[in-house]
Amino acid sequence: MTTRRRISLLAVLTIAIAGLVAPAANAAATRYITISSQGSVKVVPDAVRINATASVVAATSKEALAATAKTSAAVRAALTAAKVDKKDIATQNVSVYPEYKYATDGTSTIIGYRASQAFTIVIRSAATAGDVVDAIVLAGGDSLQVNGVTPFVLDNSKSTTAARAVAVKNARAKAASYASLLGVKLGKVNYLVENSAPTNYPPVMALAKAESDATVIDLGQQDVTVSVTVQWSLL
Repeated sequence: MTTRRRISLLAVLTIAIAGLVAPAANAAATRYITISSQGSVKVVPDAVRINATASVVAATSKEALAATAKTSAAVRAALTAAKVDKKDIATQNVSVYPEYKYATDGTSTIIGYRASQAFTIVIRSAATAGDVVDAIVLAGGDSLQVNGVTPFVLDNSKSTTAARAVAVKNARAKAASYASLLGVKLGKVNYLVENSAPTNYPPVMALAKAESDATVIDLGQQDVTVSVTVQWSLL
């Protein structure tokens, strides 16, 4: 075998051995731990969302719509008097349909037409929400239905930041616990992913009557929760 062929063969063997060693070294260098965690903070809602519907039954659809429009106008006037901005009053639906009376034999008769207009109203000062509910009920009378009153956080940016900090702290503590159990150390963070948008869990709402018969909105507390996944390299 010539000297040149021996050198070439040695070169090939060297490259092959390096190829076998490199994957093992890379595998050791890419050890990691991935942790999913949540962080939650409690916050008192500072705003209230009211869902209300003006609804009237009349002999014709035109009369029903006109009567509903009158009730809706009275509700808007009450909201304006309560200093609720127009941008915080949104119509969700307007409808009109036949109203039937059903007999025991299964037959039905049209007794009129029901028109409805549904609103979503945002009250930016939670302390005034009870007074606003009373005002629109007085203005709309029996033609107004209050379908729901829900407290919420108008701007949850601060609470979301706090929840993120708790989520990362919890993830780090869990990762450190596993690292200790495995006899290794945490290295640098490879990545962090926020799994979903911050979630607000509204409290169960109740309307209560105080001694003065004024409506009181119980705000309670709600959780703002952030979920993250973090990966650390292991040393």
